[in-house]
Amino acid sequence: MSSRFFCSSPIRSSQLTLADAEAHHLLHVMRAHAGDEVVVFDGEGSEFTARVVRLKRASVELEVLERRDVSRELECRLIVAAPLPKGDRQRWLVEKLVELGVTRFVPLMTVRSVARPEPSALDRLRKTVIEASKQCGRNRLMEIGEATQAMEFFAQEAAHDLRLLAHPAETPLLEFMPHSVEQIQLAVGPEGGWTEDEVTAARQAGWRTVNLGPAILRIETAAIALAARCALPF
Repeated sequence: MSSRFFCSSPIRSSQLTLADAEAHHLLHVMRAHAGDEVVVFDGEGSEFTARVVRLKRASVELEVLERRDVSRELECRLIVAAPLPKGDRQRWLVEKLVELGVTRFVPLMTVRSVARPEPSALDRLRKTVIEASKQCGRNRLMEIGEATQAMEFFAQEAAHDLRLLAHPAETPLLEFMPHSVEQIQLAVGPEGGWTEDEVTAARQAGWRTVNLGPAILRIETAAIALAARCALPF
C-alpha cells in the first residue's frame, strides 16, 4: 500500500490516529486491513512508516514503525504572489505550485482583480495543498498566506531577496538565470494587467520586471511559468 496520508497533528509518539477525510480514504478507498503498512507525514519535514493497528467506523489507529527525515524542498525559498483566478482554476494553480516546490503562495488583491480571496476559498486551497503534497511526495506543506493588498506586499522589507514582477515589454524571462539566493519572490498580476501605479510602486521597492512572452497569459499560466523557471534546473 503506497499511498501517503496526512496527520494534522505533529507526530511525537509511536501511536497516532487518522480521522476525518484521511481516515475515510484509508478505510473506504484503500480498503485497509489491520497489519497493512502506510506512509504518514505531518507537514514538518519527516515521513513515517506506520502499521494499521485498529480500524474504527470513522478513524484508524496506527503504530509508527520508522521515522525518516526526507527533504524534497528547493534549495531556496520560493514565494509566489498572484490574484486568485476564477473557479476551479484556483485549485489547479495551487496544485501545480505545490508540485513545483513553492514555499508560500500569497493571494494578492490588485486594482483589477476579479475573484475575491474569501476565507472559505483559502481554506479550500489549504486542503488542496495537502492533497497535492500527498501526491508529489513533499513532507512540508506550502503555506497559503492571508490575502494581501499588492501595494502592501511590494513594500514589505526583503533586502536580500530576489524579487521579480511579471510585466510586458521588459527583460525576457529566458535571459534571467536565478542563482545563489536564499529567497525568491515572484508576483503575477491580474489578467487585466497591473496598473501603472502598481508597477511604479513595485519598482521603487526594488522589484525587477520580467517579460513572459508576447501572448497574454492567464493568471495560473503566468504564475506556473515563472515558478517553473526559478524552480527547475533548465
